[in-house]
Amino acid sequence: MRIDQQPAYVLHARPYRETSLLLECLTREHGRVGVVARGVRSEKGRAQRALLEPFQRLAMDLLMRGELATLRGAEPLDAPRRLLGDHGLAGLYVNELVVRLTGRQDPHPDMFDNYALTLVRLSGTEPLAWTLRRFERDFLQALGYALVLDHDAVTGAAIDPDMYYRYHAESGPMPCMAGDAGALRGEVLLALAHDRLPGPTDLQLLRGMMREVIRFHLGGGELRAWQVLSAAMSRR
Repeated sequence: MRIDQQPAYVLHARPYRETSLLLECLTREHGRVGVVARGVRSEKGRAQRALLEPFQRLAMDLLMRGELATLRGAEPLDAPRRLLGDHGLAGLYVNELVVRLTGRQDPHPDMFDNYALTLVRLSGTEPLAWTLRRFERDFLQALGYALVLDHDAVTGAAIDPDMYYRYHAESGPMPCMAGDAGALRGEVLLALAHDRLPGPTDLQLLRGMMREVIRFHLGGGELRAWQVLSAAMSRR
């Protein structure tokens, strides 16, 4: 099957045979696709190789054969985007999360649009932690794992802004004591639900909550990007 001018981003690349790359790409209409880019590591393929960097919006021409596609051509759809420092690390985290939690050839157009919007936000001045929490929230929703943020999982009562809750990945927020591990005020959950920027301390608590939820959907696994981000922060 031929696919022409498919909007796509390269999420990950690794060497394949002597002169090729095996890419993991996020496409709008076909979801995550494994793509063989032949000859791009050779001298003659250098120009095309330069296009296949993360965070660049491309139009790809693909030839699908079974699980893998062959890259027939790629051209940029936007000006080159460079994410540097912490923003680059955050972008690599987003890419790893997409690779780890999506199946190949399972289209989620909303996820693609959310990913594209997140790259724009990573290029801007919005607090980095808030950009990532928004992406995680919308990414999980697109996968069918939407967070429960407006009622507690025990009684179904509406979240009380002044109460404390511990978020359980399988069921949602449950009332707890203020000093319990992972406790968040209800107003923090409601801020995430209604897309309102919380304060810095609350953003840190949301980071811990989201890691537990993501670990659950990974089957208890870890993301390499978490280790890289933690190491970068510890050097400051």
